[in-house]
Amino acid sequence: MSLNELQKLKCSACSGKTSKLKNLEINENLKNLKNWNVNDEKKMIFKKFIFNNFKNPLKFANSIGEISDLEGHHPDVSVGWGYCIVMIHTHAINGLSINDFILASKIDLLKFN
Repeated sequence: MSLNELQKLKCSACSGKTSKLKNLEINENLKNLKNWNVNDEKKMIFKKFIFNNFKNPLKFANSIGEISDLEGHHPDVSVGWGYCIVMIHTHAINGLSINDFILASKIDLLKFN
């Protein structure tokens, strides 16, 4: 699925029955994102966004919150001077679902700095 296709999708409600992506699917979807990484256990994708002050990472994190509420899918976000780290996974399945890649693709549309 291309980046453009991911950005057009909407996250769907998850449950313990949500399909967990296989390694091949994770790697293919990861190729379509901009500089996102997957952790060693293949249970989370993450990205560190770099800024030149403290104010913009805070604004960025709030914008992520807006998108997350619209999508009904919420990442873990860590903010500090000059950075914002975003970690996304599907809690209900303790792994990665297509929702994680949809949300990441939409976060990449945000512009700050």
